[in-house]
Amino acid sequence: MASDSESAELGRFLRARRTRTSPRHVGLAVGPGIRRTPGLRREELATLAGISIDYYVRLERGKETRPSPAVLDSLARALRLGDQEHRHLRELAARAARYTPEPPPAPSRTVRPHLKLLLESLRPYPAYVISRSMDLLAWNPGGLALYAGIADWPATQRNLARYFFLHPASRDLFTDWEQQIAGCVSRLRAVAGTAPDAPDLTRLVGELLLKSPEFAGLWERYEVTRRKPATKTFHHPQVGTVTLTSQVLHVDATPGQRIGVYTTEPGTPEHDALLLLDMTAPRRAHASS
Repeated sequence: MASDSESAELGRFLRARRTRTSPRHVGLAVGPGIRRTPGLRREELATLAGISIDYYVRLERGKETRPSPAVLDSLARALRLGDQEHRHLRELAARAARYTPEPPPAPSRTVRPHLKLLLESLRPYPAYVISRSMDLLAWNPGGLALYAGIADWPATQRNLARYFFLHPASRDLFTDWEQQIAGCVSRLRAVAGTAPDAPDLTRLVGELLLKSPEFAGLWERYEVTRRKPATKTFHHPQVGTVTLTSQVLHVDATPGQRIGVYTTEPGTPEHDALLLLDMTAPRRAHASS
């Protein structure tokens, strides 16, 4: 049957969304005095969703694991969830209700040879293969060199979430570092919500919770809706400031792996910068795991 962590994850998501939903946002009048609970109270949300308070408390505490689609839709409406959050709520409920004798196998970390060839063919555009937990699995020269300083870490430590929060160069690299880290955490939250016991995710999240107060604060917010921006601007120490178009492609027949690519128009200063980055990348950046 479903694990306790899968049941608890549904409750954690509901509690996080409830405490971040303003009563005024959902049309409730707030009386005088100080509210001891941030956001909505449990009884307020239960009333808005048309379910009993006891039933909602059981959901939030992980004691009730089989809410009907109608209940989930009512909660989504009451919390004013967006489409992506609504879908995430349904996925969490499905995981909590599922009876599986064993957890699904972890996604493969092996990068097929033709994907490595594809990365090379994309030069000078920076490109890499990334895992669901944001480990860099393979790259071309620019794909690693673009993240200034990450090549100094051993290959097994090269993870973009770890880089964003723990590498000192990341704050200077991105013009919108706060937005970058918020998007990073929302992506990890979305994955971890449907695979709460996955060792690759739990190890990474545990490390970042311990080492980064910024990560801990964002993790507690439980946001899953931030989207990757179409462009990113890098203040790169080797090639200067470049604004690149970002694209993420899912790898066919290899769940959990994605290809990240940054492009720009040929003949532009940004393209010249990428040519320079590709040519001057350290030799060790040319290898892939």
